[in-house]
Amino acid sequence: MTYPILKKEILTPSVIRMQIHAPLVAKKAEAGQFIILRATEDGERIPLTVADYDRERGSVTIIFQVVGATTEHLAHLNAGDLLADFVGPLGMPTDLEGLSRILVIGGGVGCAIALPIAKAAKERGMEVVSIVGFRTREFVILQEEFLRYSDTLICVSDDGTFGHQGRVTDPLADLLRQGETFDRVFAIGPLVMMKFVTETVRPYPIPVTVSMNPIMIDGTGMCGGCRLSLVDDQGIRTTKFACVDGPDFDGRQVDFDEAILRAKMYAPFERRAHEDACLLYREVEK
Repeated sequence: MTYPILKKEILTPSVIRMQIHAPLVAKKAEAGQFIILRATEDGERIPLTVADYDRERGSVTIIFQVVGATTEHLAHLNAGDLLADFVGPLGMPTDLEGLSRILVIGGGVGCAIALPIAKAAKERGMEVVSIVGFRTREFVILQEEFLRYSDTLICVSDDGTFGHQGRVTDPLADLLRQGETFDRVFAIGPLVMMKFVTETVRPYPIPVTVSMNPIMIDGTGMCGGCRLSLVDDQGIRTTKFACVDGPDFDGRQVDFDEAILRAKMYAPFERRAHEDACLLYREVEK
């Protein structure tokens, strides 16, 4: 069985949205879950978050940033091309039970993971406040979608070319100082961003959920690359796996420093694989 690409959209020079025909996955998918795909029969397996789904059409939407060899290959595919494998949904759905007012924070391409949470919450009648942050206007994605599923949307960028100048933690701190309360804060983005969102919320009695998708590799718990240390209030440390136990976790318990250090270990290999893939495509295009 193969999986045809129904639609491809270039969101930014390095971020692409695709709709894939995968009716069995679409039938069961929920916000917070992910899929594993292989672009070709001999390709590597990579996990990508379910950005959206259409049960009637049988489609699943993925959004990815071109950072490695496989995403470089995906970027060269178009509507009508076929993916070899598209498995899911995997992981635990985001828990929205019993919530009425939430704050969703997305950073960069992490907004592709944050949006399904905002959408699911809004469709359940919750009040959704969203904060989205990007480096600069050039990298902005999903603004219209966040407007649709947020009661309040706050936009920031590092250089001030989009929304307010600053980081996502700036309006977050302002809201908390003003006495705004939320049943839960959801933070999705780079590990460093999620760490500082958690630390900003820590003095307040508000739960924080973070998505540890950034550290996933194999997606099945077999490679051990997504090992995660959780430390409870008594200082007891337990090990979890982001792909099978998550990807959502209590941000207050995550050992972010350890996760950040481990993630850096793979960066040189990913960068080298991407460079090799780019070189290959340049040779082919000649």
